Amino acid sequence: MVDVSLADWDSAPLLTAAIDAAAECEHVDVRLVSTRTVAQSRRDHVAKADVDHSEVALGVRVVRDGCWGFAATDRLTPIDAAQTAKTAVALAHASAATATAPVELAPEPQHQGTWRSGFDIDPFSIPSEQRMQFLEWGSSQLLKHPAVHHTDASLMAVAETVAYADSHGTSTRQHRIRLQADFTAVHLDPNGQFTTLTTTAPPVARGWEFLGDGNGVWPWHQELSELPDLLSEKAAAPTVEPGRRTLVIDPTNLWLTIHESVAHATELDRILGYEANYAGTSFVAPTDIGQLQYGSSLMNVQADRTVDHGLSTVAWDDEGVAAQEWPLITNGVLVGVQLDRAMAAANGLPRSNGCAYADSGSHTPLQRMPNISLMPDPAGGDVEKLIAGVDDGIYVVGDNSWSIDMQRYNFQFTGQQFHRIKSGRLAGQLRDVAYQGRTPDFWRSMVAVGGPQSFLLAGALNCGKGQPGQSAPVSHGTPAAVFENVNILNSREEAGS
Repeated sequence: MVDVSLADWDSAPLLTAAIDAAAECEHVDVRLVSTRTVAQSRRDHVAKADVDHSEVALGVRVVRDGCWGFAATDRLTPIDAAQTAKTAVALAHASAATATAPVELAPEPQHQGTWRSGFDIDPFSIPSEQRMQFLEWGSSQLLKHPAVHHTDASLMAVAETVAYADSHGTSTRQHRIRLQADFTAVHLDPNGQFTTLTTTAPPVARGWEFLGDGNGVWPWHQELSELPDLLSEKAAAPTVEPGRRTLVIDPTNLWLTIHESVAHATELDRILGYEANYAGTSFVAPTDIGQLQYGSSLMNVQADRTVDHGLSTVAWDDEGVAAQEWPLITNGVLVGVQLDRAMAAANGLPRSNGCAYADSGSHTPLQRMPNISLMPDPAGGDVEKLIAGVDDGIYVVGDNSWSIDMQRYNFQFTGQQFHRIKSGRLAGQLRDVAYQGRTPDFWRSMVAVGGPQSFLLAGALNCGKGQPGQSAPVSHGTPAAVFENVNILNSREEAGS
């Protein structure tokens, strides 16, 4: 791939040349995608990495005689764009010999426009030295405490620009920013055993204002000042006794459970077996839509490509479909799934809900999840109120390791902090906690959902899917929630150490 400044682009001649060269096809879409990524890290007071990488590619996708064809190039001239389109047409023609059913795309209105994600300060306008100084500042805050023996700090920022056009008249351009930073404190005991604790700030579709040299949207000063004492307490905490417990799960942990057991399980391509070879299928059957009691009546899950600062938020997806929001689960019942245009048409649905994405111009769009969130209870309380309602349980904070089967049915999750709850109050930390469940049983055990004041939009920059593998950013919002009779394992005993 080649480095190209966004200012050097004049995308219209490239997109037009590709569409004209494939004019005989039923459908042509062209994406010119530029991605710039910076990644910086420190170990204690030593800089470990400072990477600034850009790539750009043009991808052409066609439907000819009911068959897909796709080709891509990093040579950005109209002649090369036209040749790439011809290659895509030739591949579609070659596929006709083995096609079993014609590709059809659900209709979509014509769209024209430009869009930019919601950020105030472009992180790429911040000098590399200043970004690295932020990591040094946070590491220094942690290393002042005697319980912190080492730190790891990292920062990543991504700028993605997509120019899209298709043979049906849609022409769009959009630019979005995403950002993540975290700090990990490490404690070593006299026996050489180590304990770690990582900040809980989520990745966000925001700019430098989220970090703000420590004074940003996220309360960095507060979290970094509290982290060493929490680490010290965790290092001295007793190991958990396995058994059934009531859990109060913080949004900093529950977002990942939503991602793995709800968001992936409601991808229609998984439900129909299209991802079986690599990413797995789903325990959900096509006939479950509108029927399956996925969780308790308190469970309302919304899919949304429009939410402010969502990592999957766009104005149009990579098939030119306008961003939408729709329910996936209402009062515990599965009512919706995720679609791209081909999936919608193949299943008799009138329109895609805009779930196509490719992580570069050199990859073809796949069905990828939108932002998927558990909605808060308008009358629900804050975390303290949820904890006050539990006589004997565990409060789980922060994400860590996870494991889930290929059907998104049986799972096990750990976390960063586990606080014992006794008589409605926190009573010290525990170690080695893992919670285990089966997806519908777990969500049916949800007995309380926090209010808007406990809601956090968290997520991941690197959700993987597809062959060749692709990485997609996605947000999952959630309030805190209470689950009864959850099976708790001792992860140290389970690991045999």
